[in-house]
Amino acid sequence: METEILTIFNEQQTPIGTATREEVHRLGHWHETFHCWFVAKENGQDMLYLQLRSPIKKDYPNLLDITAAGHLLTTESVEDGVREIQEETGIVVAFEDLHLLGIIPYSMKKPDMIDNELAHVFVYHTEHKLNDFHVQPEEVAGIYKIAFQDFAKLLNSEIEDIPCLGFTLTEYGEKLIHEKMISKSDLVPHPDSYYEAVIHGINEELLKGRGICH
Repeated sequence: METEILTIFNEQQTPIGTATREEVHRLGHWHETFHCWFVAKENGQDMLYLQLRSPIKKDYPNLLDITAAGHLLTTESVEDGVREIQEETGIVVAFEDLHLLGIIPYSMKKPDMIDNELAHVFVYHTEHKLNDFHVQPEEVAGIYKIAFQDFAKLLNSEIEDIPCLGFTLTEYGEKLIHEKMISKSDLVPHPDSYYEAVIHGINEELLKGRGICH
C-alpha cells in the first residue's frame, strides 16, 4: 500500500508529478482522496452511517470515520472512487447516484505523517440496512448509524455524547449488533473545517431532497 503511486499537487491544486503513498505522507504532498457519506431516512429521521476503522489500521484504529474513503491512484479518475465503497462496505454504488458536496482541502499532521488531502466528498442516499453491509475486515471493523442532527450537535460541542446502533465483527467474522454511546473522542479527528463543510453540505443536500432551497 505504501508503494502505491499517487498524483501530487501544489497548493493551487495543479498537478506537479507523482510520488509513492509513503513519500506523499512523509513529505506532505497534496494528493486526491475520495470520501462518501451514506445517509438514510428512518422513521422520518435522517441517519448517517459511519465505519469503525479496523484495530489493525496504522492510522486512527478503532475510531469512527467516513462511511467509505480512500486514496485515488494516479491511474484512477474520481469516478473510480466507487471501488472504495464496494471494497470497504460490500455495497455496489453507481457513481451517477452520488451527490458531490465539493472538493475539500485539509491537513492532518501527526509526528510520523503529514496528510494534505484534496478530498472529493460525496453523499449517497441509501435504503440499505445494517445487515446489508459486508465489510473488509483488514480495513473496517464494523458499521454504525447515528442521527445526523445528533452528529452535528456532537461536532459543535452542543452535546457530549450521542447514541448509535451498529455492529462490530467478532474474531469469527460474525456481526455483533449492539447500541452504545459515543463522544467526539470516538471520531477520527478530521479538522473542524472539514467537518463543518461536510455537515453544511449534507444538510443542504437533505433540504434539496425535500424541495427546500436556501
